[in-house]
Amino acid sequence: MMLQQLKLPSRHLKSLPFCSLPSTTTTLQEIASSLPTKGIAKVVLKKGKAQLFKDGSPMVYSGAVDRIIGRPPPKSGDVVLVADGTEKPIAWGLYNSVSMFCVRLMQLEEEAIRDPSCALNMEKLLETRIGAAKQLRRRLGLPSARTNAYRLVNSEGDRLSGLIVDVFGDLAVIASSAAWVEKYKPEVEACIRRIGETNHINWRPSIEILREEGIDVTNLKDIHSSICRERTKVVENGISYAISLVGQKTGFYADQRENRLFISTISAGQKVLDVCCYSGGFALNAACGGAVDVLGVDTSLPALELARENIILNNLDPGRISFLREDATEFMKGALSRNESWDLVILDPPKLAPKKKEL
Repeated sequence: MMLQQLKLPSRHLKSLPFCSLPSTTTTLQEIASSLPTKGIAKVVLKKGKAQLFKDGSPMVYSGAVDRIIGRPPPKSGDVVLVADGTEKPIAWGLYNSVSMFCVRLMQLEEEAIRDPSCALNMEKLLETRIGAAKQLRRRLGLPSARTNAYRLVNSEGDRLSGLIVDVFGDLAVIASSAAWVEKYKPEVEACIRRIGETNHINWRPSIEILREEGIDVTNLKDIHSSICRERTKVVENGISYAISLVGQKTGFYADQRENRLFISTISAGQKVLDVCCYSGGFALNAACGGAVDVLGVDTSLPALELARENIILNNLDPGRISFLREDATEFMKGALSRNESWDLVILDPPKLAPKKKEL
C-alpha cells in the first residue's frame, strides 16, 4: 500500500491512508448538517468540472467555480464544501477568495464518510495527516545514524497543500505558503511538537507566495521571527552539511536526498559540473562518489561559503572539488567559447513563480 502511494502522486487524494473510525452517516452534506456550526459555505463547480477533482486533482482553480452559496461569504482559510453542478457535495477543503487556488481540497466525500471524525475538522485532520507522514518516514528508516535531515511533510505529497516541514536533527523548519497554514499555525506547531523528537521550531513564511494568497505580509517577518539559531549541522547519507537557517527555502533542499545519493553512485572517475549548486549538495556527493574533478557554480556568496565549509566538514580534497561565484548563463557561455566539457552536469535552477491560469 505504501509503495503504491509513492508511485501514484497524481491520485494522492484517494491513495493515502484513511482514518479508521466507522461511518455513522451516508453523505458529506449530512456530516456538515450534524455539526454544531452549520453555516458552512458551499463552492459549486461549473458543469463537467467535478470529475477532475474526483479523480484526484487537489486544487480547485477559480475558473472552475460557478457560484458560492452561503451568507456571509467564506473568508480565506475557512472550511467549505465543494459541490458538483447539482449542488451535491463531492469534497471539502479550505477556501481562499484571493488565490488562484480557490479551494485546496482536503477530503473527498468517500473518505469523509469513512471517517466523519476528520471530516470538516481541520485540527483532527492535521493530527492524522502529520502522524501518517511521520509513520511513513519511519518505515523508510528516517531519521537514522546516517541521515538526520529529511522532509517530514511534503505539501500535496502528504495531502497538506501549502505546508512543508523539514527536520534537521532536533529542529523543525516549517515553510508556510498558503493562507490556511498561517491561520492554523498554533495547531501545526502543536502537531510537530507532539512528534517527540523536535526541540525547536523555525517558522518560515514564503512572503511572495503568501502575498498572492491575500495575506498582509507587512509585519509577517517580525511576527514569525522564531528562529532559534542561524546555523546548524546535519548529516545526510553519511555526508555532513552546514546549513544556514536564514538561507533559501528551509535552508536545505531535503527533498533532493535520493537524487543526491544517486549522483554519488555514478560519479566515480568523472569530471562533474554542478550548476546552481547552492551549498554544494550534488557536488559533495559527486566528490564523495569518486569524481576526479568537481566544480560548483552559483551566484550566492553566502551559499558558496557554506559549500566551501562543507568541503572541510567532509575532509574532501580541495584540489578535486571547488566552487565558483558566477551567473549560470554567463558561465555556460564562457564554457562554450572555451570548448570546455564535463562527463556529468547537474542543473537545478531556482523555480520561477507559477503564472495564474484557469481550468
